[in-house]
Amino acid sequence: MIVILKQNPNASQVSHLKTWLESKNVKIHESVGDSHIILGLVGDTSKLDIDLISALDIVEDVKRVQEPYKNANRKFHSEDTVIKVKDMQIGGGTLTVMAGPCSVESEEQMITVAKAVKEAGATILRGGAFKPRTSPYSFQGLGAEGLELLKLARLETGLPIVTEIMEISQLPLFEDVDIIQVGTRNMQNFNLLRELGRQSKPVMIKRGMSATYEEWLMSAEYVMASGNENVILCERGIRTFESYTRNTLDIAAVPVLKKLSHFPIIIDPSHATGKSSLVEPLAMAGIAAGADGVMIEVHNDPEHAWCDGPQSLNLENFKTINKKLISLHKFLKSEEE
Repeated sequence: MIVILKQNPNASQVSHLKTWLESKNVKIHESVGDSHIILGLVGDTSKLDIDLISALDIVEDVKRVQEPYKNANRKFHSEDTVIKVKDMQIGGGTLTVMAGPCSVESEEQMITVAKAVKEAGATILRGGAFKPRTSPYSFQGLGAEGLELLKLARLETGLPIVTEIMEISQLPLFEDVDIIQVGTRNMQNFNLLRELGRQSKPVMIKRGMSATYEEWLMSAEYVMASGNENVILCERGIRTFESYTRNTLDIAAVPVLKKLSHFPIIIDPSHATGKSSLVEPLAMAGIAAGADGVMIEVHNDPEHAWCDGPQSLNLENFKTINKKLISLHKFLKSEEE
């Protein structure tokens, strides 16, 4: 249920209403917009009298929400969520470009790529330290050593870092990571999501390879229900009958999720296609559809990459493509104004 208050409501009456609602064992998610305050009620609201609440002087409207995700619902939170990461932000009209190698391989590789992507305009450095692989014989990542190399690259460039966590036991290693990524295979690892919800660090949830929009949002709900509102969604392609590309990038997810939720949305054209030649057009399409940013795999030597070389851009190609993405984003913003 959501309760929309009138403009400039009496503070004492608001406080009294909230106290009364909490006495009914209902949790309140308060969203303060430019013109209205919205109270999102989470819990068993079936016994609350809508007519009684609607009759209050400070209340403009009361609506029941049918969707199972409450905190993640735009009806509860009409304003877009903006995630603060050090001195930059994700969402709120900015363009976020996460770039870096699929896998951390060495200090030289990470420093080289980090400096290059920063010079090309990237705002966040990505890199895999722990790698979930389909085959147990494939390279699984450098682990804790890889995290230290990511931190070293951050020290050299100042770029915040985003990297994937695999399980709850790894959380202590991620204390100094700026954004924790939940990969597609862990999207419904509910115990992990609950633990990530108990801290305030931004969490980026990649869509499961066969997940519906509602299932994806319910994963975000797990994080928010435990107290962490700093959630980012990442569309990385879904599994379809098409075999030409690694996955099928669902561009429609961007406007749909913008309508249903309030989270920043990032698209990952690298994992979606598995082909470096398709990264540029799909990255452009994602930004045109309204995405808040992109996550692109970049390697200084893709042909000899330890992981996912065919979908990685080299440094020059990334520089060229990112220049186009920045220009497109500026053009779209000017059109909105």
